[in-house]
Amino acid sequence: MNFRRVMMLVNLGNEYLKVIINTKGAEVTSIKNDQNIEYIWQADSNFWGRHAPILFPIVGRLKDDQYEYDGKKYSMGQHGFAREMEFSVTKRTNDAVTMQLKSNASTFEMYPFHFTLTISYLLSGSKLKAEISVTNDGQNEMLFSVGAHPAFNVPLDNLSEKDYSEYYINVFPQRTYKQVPFKAPYIDLNNVSDIDLSKLLQLKHEIFYDDAKVIKINDKKLICRLGNKNFDHGVEVEANKPEYAGLWSAKNAPFVCLEPWWGVADDINADGILAHKNGIKHLLSEQTYNTNYSIEIF
Repeated sequence: MNFRRVMMLVNLGNEYLKVIINTKGAEVTSIKNDQNIEYIWQADSNFWGRHAPILFPIVGRLKDDQYEYDGKKYSMGQHGFAREMEFSVTKRTNDAVTMQLKSNASTFEMYPFHFTLTISYLLSGSKLKAEISVTNDGQNEMLFSVGAHPAFNVPLDNLSEKDYSEYYINVFPQRTYKQVPFKAPYIDLNNVSDIDLSKLLQLKHEIFYDDAKVIKINDKKLICRLGNKNFDHGVEVEANKPEYAGLWSAKNAPFVCLEPWWGVADDINADGILAHKNGIKHLLSEQTYNTNYSIEIF
């Protein structure tokens, strides 16, 4: 695909945070606090060469990297194409920016819908708020999913010798959730099991050797906290009504992703029809879907 490669880095700041956002993919590439501690994974390609991509118009991988819509087959890579495309800046202040991606000739080759994807970032104290809006600009019902994939350094303090296993993830509400297993790169809905997140999940690299932990969410609000009992700094990701949460790291990598998803990868038994896809959203002509998440530093 002939993606435009022009990109710009947008700097936001207040008394608590300095944030950098790339117009390529509307991706957050840096969040530093007033002590200059970097919280976002710096895309070391030896492990994983991204920071915090926006996932659209699919989350995860399609079976055989293709789907069928209206009798025609389309090919699309993992997590969709938005993360590879240049967004335009439509509004900008010292502490906020709005970026937009509209359907075009390149997107139509992969995805036959007219759309506007708008990502708005706003600093509010020690929190970066992200608003995600999807508008159906076409005449037909639009099918899509959306998600966020922020990765955080572990250890958070890059000057320390603290070990990965000293960190924990705490999920709120604290309870037992349904875990959807991966038969990488697809999910297996026939073998859903329970995962007890009523207490801290201590990080170990081995947790992610079989890929992401995919959790089914049925709450209006999800909070995932990354912290260390003996360390002052942490991160909290809060999301509005996500259908799933993904916890992931590359093998033996010094980071972890806390991912709110409004959609999910194909099931191993998926029939490839986009309208049948698990977690797919249906949006009528000229309607807008809105959701949001935030990253708070403490």
